Amino acid sequence: MYLGIDIGTSGVKAVLVDDDQKIVGQTTATLEVSRPKALWSEQDPEDWWHAVKDAVSGLKHFHAGSLAKVRGIGLSGQMHGATVLGRDDKPLRPAILWNDGRSEAECAELEAMVPGSRTITGNLAMPGFTAPKLLWLKKNEPDVFSAINKVLLPKDYVRLRLTGEYVSDMSDAAGTLWMDVAWRCWSDKMLNACGLGQEHMPRLVEGSEASGTLRADLLCDWGMSGEVVVAGGAGDNAAGAVGIGTVVPGRAFLSLGTSGVYFVANEKYSPNPEQAVHAFCHCLPDTWHQMSVILSAASCLSWVTGLSGAANEASLLAEVEGDGLEKDCPVFLPYLSGERTPHNNPRALGVFFGMTHETDRAAMGRAVLEGVAYAFADGQDALLAAGANIDSVSVIGGGARSRLWGQILASVLGRPLVYHSDGEVGPAFGAARLARLAVTGEAPETVCTAPAIESAVEPVTALTDIYSERRDRFRRLYSALEQEFSVRAA
Repeated sequence: MYLGIDIGTSGVKAVLVDDDQKIVGQTTATLEVSRPKALWSEQDPEDWWHAVKDAVSGLKHFHAGSLAKVRGIGLSGQMHGATVLGRDDKPLRPAILWNDGRSEAECAELEAMVPGSRTITGNLAMPGFTAPKLLWLKKNEPDVFSAINKVLLPKDYVRLRLTGEYVSDMSDAAGTLWMDVAWRCWSDKMLNACGLGQEHMPRLVEGSEASGTLRADLLCDWGMSGEVVVAGGAGDNAAGAVGIGTVVPGRAFLSLGTSGVYFVANEKYSPNPEQAVHAFCHCLPDTWHQMSVILSAASCLSWVTGLSGAANEASLLAEVEGDGLEKDCPVFLPYLSGERTPHNNPRALGVFFGMTHETDRAAMGRAVLEGVAYAFADGQDALLAAGANIDSVSVIGGGARSRLWGQILASVLGRPLVYHSDGEVGPAFGAARLARLAVTGEAPETVCTAPAIESAVEPVTALTDIYSERRDRFRRLYSALEQEFSVRAA
């Protein structure tokens, strides 16, 4: 039995997976995001730990016998979050999250200090990454910065609480902008530019390697026994890839979570930072991947559901479906938290354009679904321009539950989309697979296979033509408003 734990932005998910790779049980504990100022996005690291304990307690309540048989734990988590600890291992301040946009100026400063940064890291300096956040702290909270003993990513803070070890994996560490991604090691040049050294960083392991063992007190609390290995784990997207079998070059997936990710597995390191495409290590040895990232995806649907007074997301989706997809609707720019690929613009804003007295809740919901799809299409263009080879595309994440959204996405992207059983479990299932690899030493290709296909959604030709015209309007609207976004108040 293996336990996968995913530290997401909106919640912590825990899943129990047996030796036949069947999900025995799963639980979720919710999290909240704090936005104390414009562009800021933070969470208290202690909230992650409390949510992990709540999620595991839920599993113990319903599946105590299975939990007792756990041999390995895998971790996945939201990437890039700056979790700064003092010498007592306590957080010095709230963690600055992946969708925080305050460090725009520090990005330019970092690239000026290290002219070869894009060659070293394979990525543009973006406010979402960890390194510019630390430069911001150095300038704006010098007392906090001077007290830093370790900088950890969200899942690695949870690992510290589980094992007492400072460890990260290659895939998550690649998103800090402190790593030499080609050589899979920390870069002294990038660290020194931020006033840090390797002594501030965790030890690096592959995601399928052991990083430590579960503390004795937690073994007792959770009803486990023997030695329980904690695997290196992965950033949430790489873990999702392992869970869906996206470990073979050419395989791709769309993740419809809080953010949206278009992920393609590669056999070699293939950077193209100019297109705002991410090139990261995969969580398996000697593999890499490319990603395009939009900062708001399923979170846009949650937002418009609350804004419009719909009973819940399912109710709103039913209204959209009943209204028909061919009808015209406003244009929605889904930049509620700024944007990465391809714009790299933390100041971009969400926009509804073209509303009239006839615009109703269903039209607003449909606009949101389409707008997120157009943003994914921008990312697909950037990936193809970066040389990505895309054979098949699976769908994971909470948004994967909506086949209506899948129909829109397939028609906008011009590609069939594949849905797998338990696809919404995503990264937590991949983390459990990494736990198994760390315990058994099996070959990854024998474990990280694609789950059974539940269904496939094909593009609809009539919709493809309609969406092509609407996407042109979507892109023109961003270009027309880009100057307005640039004067957004800090």
